[in-house]
Amino acid sequence: MAEFTMPSLGADMDEGTLQEWLVQPGAQVRKGDPVAVVETAKSLIEVECFETGTMGKVLVEPGTTVPVGTPLALIEPTAAEPRRPEQAERSEKAVDEPPVRPAHRHPRPPLGAGPLIRHLAEQSGIALETLHGSGPGGRVTRTDVEQAAAAATATRPSRVRATPLARRLAAELDVDLTAVIGTGRESAIRAADVRKAVPGNAAAAPPPGHVTPPVRPSRPSGDRAVAMRQAIAGLMARSNRDIPHYYLATTIDMAAAMDWLHEHNRHSSVADRLLPAALLLKAAALAAREVPELNGFWTDDHFTAGEGVHLGVAVALRGGGLVAPALHDAETLELPQLMTTLKDLVTRARTGRLRGSEVSDSTITVTNLGDQGVEAVFGVIYPPQVALVGFGRVVDRPCAIDGLLGVRPVVTATLSADHRATDGAVGSRFLTAVDRLLQNPEQL
Repeated sequence: MAEFTMPSLGADMDEGTLQEWLVQPGAQVRKGDPVAVVETAKSLIEVECFETGTMGKVLVEPGTTVPVGTPLALIEPTAAEPRRPEQAERSEKAVDEPPVRPAHRHPRPPLGAGPLIRHLAEQSGIALETLHGSGPGGRVTRTDVEQAAAAATATRPSRVRATPLARRLAAELDVDLTAVIGTGRESAIRAADVRKAVPGNAAAAPPPGHVTPPVRPSRPSGDRAVAMRQAIAGLMARSNRDIPHYYLATTIDMAAAMDWLHEHNRHSSVADRLLPAALLLKAAALAAREVPELNGFWTDDHFTAGEGVHLGVAVALRGGGLVAPALHDAETLELPQLMTTLKDLVTRARTGRLRGSEVSDSTITVTNLGDQGVEAVFGVIYPPQVALVGFGRVVDRPCAIDGLLGVRPVVTATLSADHRATDGAVGSRFLTAVDRLLQNPEQL
């Protein structure tokens, strides 16, 4: 039996708050399935399961803050052979009930119930003292509560069932829970259901061919914004203190890249058009593949190369602060796919829907402040990464080309790198590769 623990979702994370369980005990889970929503100082993140099996006993209830590494639930391995019906029944009851010790066969009090049963009854609006338990010794079981909830629903006005996180998001986003369709257990409303029901969006699944409007971003509360700034400050202070940075910069002629971009967009639909950022990100990813010494991590006093280029993209949040989720295997993405993935990543970063792997897998980070009017940015490395790439705004500048003076679009590319892992010669090869790639945009 494996433990599902509070994961480390960044070098600056020491603890997290479990906000919502996305699966219930008894559900089958596969490696990579999102099973819980965790709140860090920066964001709400969907955390994936790292084992395949059956969701077992829940050890931590929603709303609880625990340190990284704390067991949150048990994952039971998939049985190698089918169990007899009576074994399966006993196993299902054991999820919520402590085992009956054979040495003590005295009947239990009829209102006996485990903590999860009490929690389920509270969520369902059921008073345990009104139930006659069908379990051993008259113990109240999950089935008793669910049957009572179903009967109550049929005889009284429906009560909106929603997770605590869904209720909080509904308040923040001004969503009426009575109009939301729940997709959780027993039609309970989950956080994802609330996000779909933001005013202006369809509450139900969109029909084929329908393009879902962008979700209105959720602004962090004052406390979360303060916590986020403190987390960022702590991480950056540690980075500046522990990492011997060196900095390089170069000016790249973007004439060929912008001409290719304009021609591509002229023959593309509005939805398929590219931004200059797509070219810059793809060039950075390919350059990182060419110069792998900058694509990886410095841990335990040595460098470990990353498996693939997982490009961290710095995203400014509406309420302040930033996150840098990963574009996985960015060097393999075609430009249209990269653009689509980037838009999706930014939207989910600003609405608290990032996955755990997206905030912990980055092998090199890119920050692009061109849309903010900045012409050059020298960033601070996100440990344990060893490099950060910066791009500014594409601007028209007078320059000499083949002895003739003209006006050309240019961009300033910078590199902040860890001197323990590389030196200026390696960094120069990286920026040279970025320049060369942008002169041949058709090959990106």
